[in-house]
Amino acid sequence: MTYRLSAAFAFGLAVLAITTPSAQAPKPKHVNRAIELLEQGQPIYYTGSHSGTEGSFDQGVKDAQTYADYISYDMEHAPFDVKGLADYMKGLVKGGPTKSGHRTPAVIVNVPVNGTDEATVRANAWMFHQVLATGVHGILLCHADDPGAVRAFVEAVRLPNNMQGVGKGINEGRRGVHGADTAAPIWGVSPSEYLAKADVWPLNPAGELLIGLKLEDKYALANAEVNAKVPGIAFAEWGPGDMAASLGVRNTGRGPMPAPMQEARARVLAATKAAKIFFLNSMNATDVVDMLKEGVMMGPASQQAAEIGRQYTKRQMPW
Repeated sequence: MTYRLSAAFAFGLAVLAITTPSAQAPKPKHVNRAIELLEQGQPIYYTGSHSGTEGSFDQGVKDAQTYADYISYDMEHAPFDVKGLADYMKGLVKGGPTKSGHRTPAVIVNVPVNGTDEATVRANAWMFHQVLATGVHGILLCHADDPGAVRAFVEAVRLPNNMQGVGKGINEGRRGVHGADTAAPIWGVSPSEYLAKADVWPLNPAGELLIGLKLEDKYALANAEVNAKVPGIAFAEWGPGDMAASLGVRNTGRGPMPAPMQEARARVLAATKAAKIFFLNSMNATDVVDMLKEGVMMGPASQQAAEIGRQYTKRQMPW
């Protein structure tokens, strides 16, 4: 008799756990999980590679349950394959939602456009438009050297219906509206809702796109402060590999970082803080807490490093 009562009680608890609101999946405030976390003051951790292996539907299904807060999708050195990216995004939807309740993990793409000057960015803006039409959640501008190039980048990814910051350092957006038809289903919204949400955050507090800069060579370094302050930019990194090559420094990754590299990193970090945008830097299990204390808010990290960081910042959102 005692056993039967215990079993019935356990069954009742199981039913209660399934039917009560507390057991339901979380209801996200943003489409873009990375933005939602940054808005809460939580650092974000990404996974990804430069191998170009992501671009398939099946890989998207597998990656939908990643430990990472967002996926860095490389098209800078890997093939510029928009169809592969579109298939990957559809796979993420199939494999979702995430444990945090988001339809997919956020995806930020490295697009093969160098920000050497304004004309170069405007001539290649079609790449941003095609990538955004797949339903990704952000873009990185590589070798963001010139302030005019950065302004052109922001304008290229924005729709003209969003006016925050216009006339205060940037002009109106230049992106066309028809990408909404393919991007909206990935986000799980209507095309009209997509057109309202597909804007840069935090310039637009309701925006769902996270765009950043790779200040990764001596030309970008010289303009780091002004580039970081262009309205619409949310984050920046200093790209140690390309920075070392540009500065003519041998960076073996062992021992103390050469002085020119330390100075470059410090300058980019200071520029992000002055502009009140987020700083991206790699993190590992041994230094993640120190990085967070320094002000790093984004970066590639292993699952172990990410979990250490999340525990340190007392993160509540499931992963």
